[in-house]
Amino acid sequence: MFCPKCGTESAAGARFCTHCGTPLAPLEDIAPAAAPAAESIPNPGQSDAGGGAPAAGTTSGLQRNVAGLLCYVLGWLTGIIFYLVEKDPFVRFHAMQSILTFGGVTAVYIVIAILLPMGLWRLWFLFHTLGTLLWLASVVLWVLLMVKAYQGERYKLPVVGDLAERYAGGRFCSSCQ
Repeated sequence: MFCPKCGTESAAGARFCTHCGTPLAPLEDIAPAAAPAAESIPNPGQSDAGGGAPAAGTTSGLQRNVAGLLCYVLGWLTGIIFYLVEKDPFVRFHAMQSILTFGGVTAVYIVIAILLPMGLWRLWFLFHTLGTLLWLASVVLWVLLMVKAYQGERYKLPVVGDLAERYAGGRFCSSCQ
């Protein structure tokens, strides 16, 4: 018997796909006790150290790693939204790190935009090169921080991470991560 969703071959009497968990028989034929418990499936990127403990949710109802990723999607804007909405320390840390990191990048862009028309247009090549390097570094940092947050890591940037940790509510205990 082949899974209709992923195409993996399963044993003849199997009720669920061994690869993706899709029911292989009509749902009416499956006893409620045979369905896998939602609590036993860990969040992506989170360790299953609790022996199948339920995944920690957030104030917004999202999984912690998804909310952490969304803190970075629109830079400091989504960081502010999640910082104001969420109470989870993991999400608040990523929200504050997003605000400080990408808010700082935006401030540097504004300074460059103000200095260029003030007679420093002669240094256009320098400002253009700095702006391009800043943009490239921002994109790499943006992707890195989103991936680390989705993996469930509390990845701290060298200077900004300490500030974000302080403003997000202090040091984290091992059970908060």
